Amino acid sequence: MRLLIKILLGLTFFSLLTLVTQVGGIVFLISIFTFGLIEKRLTRTWTRVTAKALSFATLYFLFVFVVVPLTAKHFGRVPLPFVESNHVRPANILTVLLNRNYVQPELRQATFDVARKMNNKYPGTILNYLDANFPFIDKFPLAPHLSHNDGKKLDVSFHYVNAKTGEHTNEIPSWLGYGVCESPREGEIDRPEDCERKGYWQYSFMSRIISQKNKNEYPFDPKRTKDLVNFYAVHNAIGKILIEPHLKTRLRLRSNKVRLHGCNAVRHDDHIHVELR
Repeated sequence: MRLLIKILLGLTFFSLLTLVTQVGGIVFLISIFTFGLIEKRLTRTWTRVTAKALSFATLYFLFVFVVVPLTAKHFGRVPLPFVESNHVRPANILTVLLNRNYVQPELRQATFDVARKMNNKYPGTILNYLDANFPFIDKFPLAPHLSHNDGKKLDVSFHYVNAKTGEHTNEIPSWLGYGVCESPREGEIDRPEDCERKGYWQYSFMSRIISQKNKNEYPFDPKRTKDLVNFYAVHNAIGKILIEPHLKTRLRLRSNKVRLHGCNAVRHDDHIHVELR
């Protein structure tokens, strides 16, 4: 029975790590060999647990920052920066640590191009990216997204203003990057309400679980966000941009690349979704 429980726990860890990070399951399987050596050499329980945790973490970080980037090239994917580079950075370092920052080279270059234009027009501006794709294998799901599975998709944060100073800021109101929305005003198209009324409970789910305490400290910056969308829209590599209809109207976005998404997705008034042709 004890062996069966160990096997079931091992399969559970393997599955969860694979689902969340794509490569964590492989690291776990490799770690089983180091765990065996630790069991033989150490006798105290907490010493064993600490050693196993450090062993797994060391091997995992080796994969994330060395093995995966080198291997991903053979699958036609490259990582977006894990620290600020070319005016681009992750909104949350977890995006990098969970291997959710991989795109096809054309999308990375397009993002660098857009970030450079934004920085030229608004000096000091940094593009904060959110979820992209996993490093390997088309159609491997990047939960909870429906379409981030081929290296062609990227979520990008809106731009905001520091309410205290009135100046542009590179900070964002959500620690995760998602969930703090620029909701429809009175008289604007209210797609979130419409989708939820139709039974699509997940549409506004993130806005209900993410803290809204920073929303007033970092108001939405319509001018820079409009330019961000338009710079992506005029880029030849980009084929589609998703944003909520009320913001498309409010920001007067004219490009036919700016499209409507279905109610089976989530709301896009806390970020934009861009993808290659």
